[in-house]
Amino acid sequence: MKILVANLGSTSFKYRLFDMDGERQLARGGIERIGAAESPCAVEIGEFREELTAPIPDHAVAVRKCLEQLTHSETGCLKDASEVSAIGFKAVHGGRVSGVQRVNDDLLTAMAEMNQVAPAHNPPYIAAMRQLAEKLPDIPLVAAFETGFHATVAPRLRHYACPVEWANQFHVQRWGFHGASHRFIANRTADLLGRDDLRVVSCHLGGSSSLCAIRGRQSVQTSMGMSPQSGLPHNNRVGDFDPFALPVVMKATGKSLDEVLDDLAEKSGLLGLSGVSGDVRDLEQAASAGNERAQLALDVFTAEIRRYLGGMLVELGGLDVLVFTGGIGENGVQVRNAVCANLDELGIELDVTANQAPRGEAKISKATSRTQIWTIPTNEEIVVARQAQELLQSAS
Repeated sequence: MKILVANLGSTSFKYRLFDMDGERQLARGGIERIGAAESPCAVEIGEFREELTAPIPDHAVAVRKCLEQLTHSETGCLKDASEVSAIGFKAVHGGRVSGVQRVNDDLLTAMAEMNQVAPAHNPPYIAAMRQLAEKLPDIPLVAAFETGFHATVAPRLRHYACPVEWANQFHVQRWGFHGASHRFIANRTADLLGRDDLRVVSCHLGGSSSLCAIRGRQSVQTSMGMSPQSGLPHNNRVGDFDPFALPVVMKATGKSLDEVLDDLAEKSGLLGLSGVSGDVRDLEQAASAGNERAQLALDVFTAEIRRYLGGMLVELGGLDVLVFTGGIGENGVQVRNAVCANLDELGIELDVTANQAPRGEAKISKATSRTQIWTIPTNEEIVVARQAQELLQSAS
């Protein structure tokens, strides 16, 4: 069975093709600036690599371009597009619909109901799914929602202290995201260490960041709330924020609610704090040159990671493994140093030398540390491919 996994942005389409017999990655590629006069297209199939530009008006054409690349007579890895058993999507928020589902009208309606909560994610997915369902009707579409992994979180850690009717009627609760990444880390750490009872904190740190407390391969707590804007500060999204500040800002600036929310979703986070960039690499460079706001952004980021880490350590009753993943988690030497600083009494001892240049899966804790500390590259796409395969097989 071959599964194509799609990762969509408002003007981008990235994909990986897996042969689920052995979970081999057959190809990867992507298209940027969809809708522009010229869209950069890249593909990697075995030793073959190609970059070109072409007019790609929408996501359906992007998928067709992808299938053309995969079925090319000389360089492709498929004889025909019919070899693709399904297209799997790392969908973000379906509200009343979660888990792994075949894409249909009700699922798309449920996603549209959450557009205000996930404005950067849901609309492009909905548009692309509708286009693909219409133009590629023979290929099943499967949505694997990021909220699904957190379905095991207990009500006491899911509910906000607001009228309970809001949760029941309007889905106002802590849903959690980055489910595919945290699921991968949960399973990979268990497999690496040969234990199914591990207490793990997974730190997915990147352009968007979250922590997840895991016990026995299941999510028990997450830093994100109802929306992907919540939890830790993100590259340009605010993270946790007191809603009673909204009328203060609106009155002082004359901005509408939508305008302030746009500021919180697009101009806040590390970018808003620093005024320099939302990229940790840029901030570290600026901070080393004496930029105090860049240093402030880094300090707030690591302080929030430590705040959530502490709460999760208490919830788990101790910690067996601390994992760093995502672009920052895997490469952020200074961030890992700052997060783990002075935690020896809690059983978290980072090996400073091992932390300098880990490669791939690497243990970076001291031999005396009660908690193992690892960097583990995540693989969200293979998780989605596995979920799509399981759904198709259960329906057959």
